[in-house]
Formats: sequence, C-alpha cells, structure tokens
Amino acid sequence: MRRPTSCSSSLLFILVLLFLSESWGQRLNTDNKKPSCDHCNQQLFCNCSHNGFTSVPSVTGSALSLDLSFNKITAVTNDDLTGHTQLKVLDLHGNGLAEIHPSAFDSLWSLEQLDLSYNQLTMLNYKWFSKLEALQQLNLLNNPYSYLGSPPVFGALVRLRKLALGGPSLNELRRGDLSGVTQLEELTVHANNLTSYDAGTLAHIWPLGHVTLSLHGPFLTNVTLAGAMIDDVSYPETPIILKDIHLIGVQSVQPFSKAAKRRIRYLTLHNVSVSDEAIVDLLVVLDGVPLTKLTIEDVTLTGEGWWEKASKTDHKSIDEFHIRNVVILDVYKFTSLLQLGFLLEYPRRVSVINAKVFVMPCLTSHLLKNLQYLDLSDNLLTDLTLVETLCGTTQTLMDIRVLNFSGNALKSLSTVSRLVTKFSKLTHLDISRTGYSFMPSSCPWPSTLRFLNISGAKFTAITPCLPKTLEVLDLSNNNLKDFTLLLPVLRELYLSGNKFLRLPSGLSFPNLQTLTIQSNTLNMFGKTDLQSYQRLENLQAGQNKFVCSCDFVSFVQLELRGGGGIELTDGVDSYICDSPFYLQGQPVDQVRLSVVMCHQVLFVSVSCGLALFVAILLSVVLWRIHAFWYLKMIWAWLKTKRNSRQRQQRRDKADTEALISFDAFVSYSERDAGWVENFLVPELEEPSESSSGTRSASHQPLTLCLHKRDFLPGQWIVDNIMNAIERSRRTVFILSENFVQSDWCRYELDFSHFWLFDGHATGEAAILILLEPLSKDDVPKRFYKLRKLMSSTTYLEWPQEDEKREEFWRSLRNALRGNDN
Repeated sequence: MRRPTSCSSSLLFILVLLFLSESWGQRLNTDNKKPSCDHCNQQLFCNCSHNGFTSVPSVTGSALSLDLSFNKITAVTNDDLTGHTQLKVLDLHGNGLAEIHPSAFDSLWSLEQLDLSYNQLTMLNYKWFSKLEALQQLNLLNNPYSYLGSPPVFGALVRLRKLALGGPSLNELRRGDLSGVTQLEELTVHANNLTSYDAGTLAHIWPLGHVTLSLHGPFLTNVTLAGAMIDDVSYPETPIILKDIHLIGVQSVQPFSKAAKRRIRYLTLHNVSVSDEAIVDLLVVLDGVPLTKLTIEDVTLTGEGWWEKASKTDHKSIDEFHIRNVVILDVYKFTSLLQLGFLLEYPRRVSVINAKVFVMPCLTSHLLKNLQYLDLSDNLLTDLTLVETLCGTTQTLMDIRVLNFSGNALKSLSTVSRLVTKFSKLTHLDISRTGYSFMPSSCPWPSTLRFLNISGAKFTAITPCLPKTLEVLDLSNNNLKDFTLLLPVLRELYLSGNKFLRLPSGLSFPNLQTLTIQSNTLNMFGKTDLQSYQRLENLQAGQNKFVCSCDFVSFVQLELRGGGGIELTDGVDSYICDSPFYLQGQPVDQVRLSVVMCHQVLFVSVSCGLALFVAILLSVVLWRIHAFWYLKMIWAWLKTKRNSRQRQQRRDKADTEALISFDAFVSYSERDAGWVENFLVPELEEPSESSSGTRSASHQPLTLCLHKRDFLPGQWIVDNIMNAIERSRRTVFILSENFVQSDWCRYELDFSHFWLFDGHATGEAAILILLEPLSKDDVPKRFYKLRKLMSSTTYLEWPQEDEKREEFWRSLRNALRGNDN
C-alpha cells in the first residue's frame, strides 16, 4: 500500500508545482506588461511627458511625434521602439536615461528629430545613429560623457543640420570627433569645463549657419583653447553666440582677436560679466572689424562706465546694437552715455531692454544721428522723462521709423501722441503694457503712422483719438466692449482679451483682412455677422465660451474645413463648446447635432404635415370601416345604458312583465310612414274578425309603439328609443331602401342591436319585415350581427299580391304573440 500512496503523493506534488509555475508565469507576465500611452491628437502627436513612466510605453505604430520627456525611463531596450517606422520626432530628455541598447533606434528610419539631452549617458555609441539617415536634429546636451568616442559618432548622419552636444563633464574634443558632419544650420557646444581641444575640430563644418559656444572655463583658464574654438567657427556670415563668459581684463579678451581676423559680422554675448577695462579692450580688439550687429544679453556691468579710452576706435560698420537685461552693480556711480558718442552716431537700430533706464538725456538722443529704430521697452520711463528722452518738440531723431516704449510707466496717451507728431517718418509705435486708462477725444499723430500697439492697457472705450491712417492696430487685453470707429485703411485688427459680446461691425473696416478676437465673451458668430466684412480672409475667434447652436456649429465646421471664404487660422483646438451642458468641453469640429435640434421649423412643419396626412388617411380609413359610427354608437349606448340603470334603480321590484307597455316597437323610415299608418297600424291595433265572424285570439288588437305618437316630448331622442325598446316585447323593423338611408332608423336599429346582444332579449325579439326586395348585402356592413341575423332568421316579405296578404298578417301576428304555429 505504500507504493501507490507514494506515487499518488508524487503526482499531486507535480500538479501543484505545475499550477504554481503557471500562476507565477501569469503574474510575471502581468507584472512585466508594457505600459501604454494614448495621449495622441488627430495629428498623431503623442504627448506622454510627465507621466512617471519607468520604461518606454506602448504607443500607436502610426505616431509621428512622441514626447517622453520628464519621465523616469532609465533604459531603452532593443524592442521598445520596434514598429515605429513613421516616427519623425522622439523626445527623451529629462529622464535620467543611462542605458540605450545599440539597436534601439534601428527601426526609426523616418526619424528627423532626436532629443537625448539632460540624461545620464556616460558614453555615446555610434551604433545608436547608424540607421538614422533621415535625422536632421540631434540634441545631446548635459549628459555626463567626457568625450564623444571613437569611431566617430555622427558618421552616418549625412542629413544632420542641427547639432547640440557637450555638458559639464565634457573635457576634450579631438580632431575627427565630428567626422561625417559636413554642414550645419545650428551648432551648439557646451564646453564650460573643456580642458583639451584639437585645433580644427570644428573647422571642417561648412557652411555653418549659427554657432553657440559656452566657454566659461576656457575664458578663465585657457584663452588659447577658447581662441582656437572661436577661430574654427568664425566666418563673416556666421552669427556667433558666446555664453557664460567673464571678461575681466586684457587677457580674457584675447580670444576675440581670432574672430576679428576672420572679420565676423554678427556677435552676441550672453550671460556675460564685464568690467570697464574689458569693454575698452574689446572695442580695441574689434577696431576696424566690419561688425554690423552686436547683441549683449543678461549682462552684468561691474565698472562705472568709463569707456572713453576707446573713443578713437573705428566702429562705423555697427548698424544694430541691442542690450537686454542689464545689471549695474554700482548704478549710482555709473556715468551717462555721452562719452560713447563715437559709438552712438552710427547705429540705425538700438535696443536697450529691461535695463532700468528711467531717462535718456536729450543730449544722448542728439548723438543718435542715424537712428531709425529705438526700443526702450521694459524700463522705468514716465511721461515726464519721455519728454526729456524725445527732446520735447525739438527736431531730434528725425529719421526715426519705429519706436517701442512698451512696458514703461506711461499714463498719458495725449502726451505720447503730441511728442511723436514731429516724427514725419514714423510708421510703427508700440506703447503696449502701459498704464493708459483714458483715451482723449482727439489726438495729433504723424500722417505716416501705420502700426499702433496699445495692448495691455486699461481702455474701456474707443474714441476718434486713434489715427485714420492705421493699417495694423493692436488693442488686445483691454476692457473694451465695442468698436465703432471708422478706420478705412485698416488691414489687421487685434482685439483678444477684451469683453466683446459680438463681433464688431465690418462696416467700420472696409479693408480689414485679419481679425483676432480670442478670449473675449463671444457666445457665437455666424455668416451674417461676417457679411459686413468685405475683404476679411483670416479670423481668430477661439478660446471663447461658445454656445454650440446649430448655426454656429455648422458655420465653424464649414470654415474649419476650408469650405467658406474665411480661414479660421487659430485651429480646431481653439473652438470648444461651453454650453449646452452635455456638449461642454467638446471641440466644435467634433459636435454632431440632431436634425430635430437644428431644423426645428422644418421638422415641425414636416411632422405636422405628416401628422395631418396620417390623420386624413386614418380618417378616410376609419370612415371606410365606419369606425366613427361605432364610436358614436358606443358612446350613445353607454350613456343611455347608464340612464337606464338609474331608472331601473328607482323602480320597484315589480315583475318584469309589469314594465312591458307595448307589444311591439315599430322602427321605420319616415318615407315608409304611409304603409305603417295605412296598413300596419289598422291591421294590428284595430279589432278584426275572422272569416267565420268570430274574434279569435290571433285577431286580438295589439299595442304598437310609434315614434310619432308615443315618444315623450322634450326627452332626448336616444332615451326615447331605448325606452321604447325596453318597454316593448318585440321590435319590428320595416326594412326598405328608405330604412337603410335613414339616420334615425339606423339609431333604432343600432340600439335594438345593442339591446338584443347585451343579454336583455333573445334573437326572437326582433322581427324583420321587408317592404321591398332587400338582401342582406344591402344592409350596412357595420350591422354585421344584423346581417348575420338575416342569414339565420326567417323574415317576412310584404307581398304585392292581395291574396297573399292575409297569410302575411297571420304570420306577423303569430310572430308578435310568440306563437310557433
């Protein structure tokens, strides 16, 4: 017995193991199930960023753009991206990505943009990019790799046009590292900690469109290295941006001498700290260089502005000078710009943005002899200091064409209009983001003014202060509710961020081509609202709280499909339903409204017409089958029956025979009254003798109920009929063509019909007399029981021969008395 027991136990143990292994396998499959992301729009752009994914999620294989940034993806396996042959954009930056399988990107044949920046890639593998022949943009910034690697990483990227590389750990660049990269539109190199650079590493890239170099460390410790890099990328037509540099003394400026020799024309210094000595040395180094545009952004001035030592340098070629975001460490010791007259007299375009400028002295303005463009936005100018800056009514800056005073503390529109009136060449004026709240009734303006921006103010109404010469007007982000001013040559009008309830009338803008009125309080608009716009081509009216009515939805869908004459250029995502509630949040282009809602008048008209047709058709059918007659009879019968019951309750419990007053109720047509009165009544009611001269029982007079004689005056005719039938032993129907055509005969026949078949009498209670030949087919079909009665019951026919009439009367008397003989 032990052996079988042992076998059974072993078998059971194996089954348990199999079950557990299967369960564990299913659990492992569940635990290892690939996450999915379905945040894809109609353009197949999938935004899966900031979702906490730890691995590449499953996305539709037809995706064109995939954003996986700012997740927690630390590795990309060889099959994570398999099947995405149509993908053009892949963004993996900000993931902490440390490992990429060599063939992870092999299936991305169509990929054009790849972002691997801000990850933890300690080395670059050329195999990643070996199959990406369509790649045009590659970002490898801020990863902890210290060198680019060998063989050359970018050798297969024959179409590469934008390349960004480097980071805090990059310490060497060797000749040949960028082999295969022959031309670039943009090159960005973060080399703040670079310690080794082979001259010529970047020199073979040509043409080179735009270069950005971050060289904090080299400028401080190895100016030769910095000079070599600058020299490799310096071309007359290549704009150069140098970031994160400190210019302290003569030595720190030496790298610019390489660029000066290459006669560069465009130079930008970004995030730079500079002393007075360095500025002077830089101007000396660039002396005679055909530099046409000098831009300095995020600059910290550590000196006091004593730059007159460079006054003899030649910088006549500088056409544009832009400085933005200036910090002056000792602003109270900083001198004016008067000593820079040797620089200020040449530029035609000058921008001093966010530099805490509260005034530009009139003497400085006089130095700007060739100035055509002046941008003093985001400073501390007031109405009073603006008068000093523009020298009041003095003939200064007479060549100016563009003025930008946006973001300053200006409050008087009349002041600025009066100050700019003297500029006979002024075409553009930007005074947005100021403190204007009142618009005077009239304002002087130069006749040449075409573009005016007063957005971001506090206007509540528009007046004729605005010039009639405007072609572009921006009044966005005010508190306007209406616009009725005539502007005959206006081509573009921007009214976003106001409180418009409806579109302004197009009659005020006969030449308007572009209207932007987003983020207002518009509920809807349609074709009728736009009919007054004669030349409108582009409309941006999204981001409003739309009531999705039928007209509005159909109009917007037509315009979004390009079926109308006006193009909604802000896209389908800007038009969202706010009401009715069941459509709230739905894009207008996806709304489908029912015919009942959209064509109520037509629907009601068609429904009523159809209902009327059905009613007429039904009426005809009911008339054909005598349904109205049946209903009328039932109603009359019910009412009469109720009255009969009430009368019955008032009667005593006398014998039923005591209620009988007549031997027969005679129902006949008025046209047959002659026969009834001349033949029937005399024969039945008057005493008669038999042929033997004696009066037999069969010749006893009978009592007949006739409507002319026995109906009670003033009582409802139907009640009279019912009373007559109830109080008579028999009902005699005088049938003829006249009877069939008589309405009252029908009533009498009908009620007799109901009385007979309501359990009050038997079929023998009805006696049929045919005055003329009449078949059952001549009786109306609605009296189907009577027709049946004629088929099953013997009826009497009035004989035309006199000799047969005696037999007729005898048979009738017997029938009335109930005799069988």
